Amino acid sequence: MSKIEIKPKTYLYPMPVVIIGSKIEEKANFMTIAWCGICENNPPMISISTAKSHYTNDGIKKNRTFSVNIPSENMVEITDYIGIISGKTIDKSNIFEIFYGYLKTAPMIKEVPINLECELVKNIDLGTNHDLFIGEIKKAYIKEECLSNGVPDIEKIKPILYSTGTKNYLNIGNIIGKAWKIGKNLKK
Repeated sequence: MSKIEIKPKTYLYPMPVVIIGSKIEEKANFMTIAWCGICENNPPMISISTAKSHYTNDGIKKNRTFSVNIPSENMVEITDYIGIISGKTIDKSNIFEIFYGYLKTAPMIKEVPINLECELVKNIDLGTNHDLFIGEIKKAYIKEECLSNGVPDIEKIKPILYSTGTKNYLNIGNIIGKAWKIGKNLKK
C-alpha cells in the first residue's frame, strides 16, 4: 500500500459537534462548532476555536465564561440551524430552554445530554482569523438517562460527529475494542 501527499488540512476524525453558549447584552447566545477538544485532565480543560467575527466571542471575552453543550443526533437540524444564523441578526435566546449554573454567565441548554460550564483560562490570538479559547470545566451536567453505572455513556448520548472533508454529520459506530485492554493482546 502506498501513500500519496495531500493538501494539509484539519483531517482529525471524527470531530465532535458542540454548541457554544455565551451571554451577550444580558441574552443567551449560541453557536455550533466542531473545533473543540480536551486539552488538560487535571484540572479539566477544553479548547474551542472560533472565527473572530463570531458574535459569541464577544460574550466569552466580556464574561470570561462559556458553555459547551453536546447535542444528540436527534438535534442535528436545530444544531445546524444555529450554526448557520448569526446572533447579530437573530435572537437565539429563546430557541432552547436555558439554565445557568455555578458561573452565572454561561448559558446552557436543557435539551442536550451534556453541558460543560467553563471559565475562560486563556484566549490565544492565533495570528489568523480565529480565537482559541481555553476554558476550565468548572461544572458538568448530564441527563440521568445518559449514564451507565454512573458514567456518561456515548451510546446513550448519541453525539453528532462532523467530517470536515465531506462536510457531513455522522453518528457513532460500533465498539471495536476496550481502551487500555485490547492492546494487551500484543504484549507477550
